[in-house]
Amino acid sequence: MPTVVFTPNLKRHVECPTEAVAGSTVREVLDAVFAPNPRLRGYVLDDQGALRKHMSVFVDGEQIADRERMSDPVRAASEIYVMQALSGG
Repeated sequence: MPTVVFTPNLKRHVECPTEAVAGSTVREVLDAVFAPNPRLRGYVLDDQGALRKHMSVFVDGEQIADRERMSDPVRAASEIYVMQALSGG
């Protein structure tokens, strides 16, 4: 099963443990992670279900191309990293 990892800076704001869940697309995997944790969903996705502008998702080291539908495919052994973009000086 694909593994979803949230970066430490996200964990400071909302509970989001690393999880292995079933799914063949980024959307399916994230929906499985968000099902028991709607607060996390609201932090990562906007009200239309698209990835928020300040969020980034990488699958096996590559940034996803579809930020709206999150239809990028994942493999059973994929590692999905969800991170919040940071800025400042």
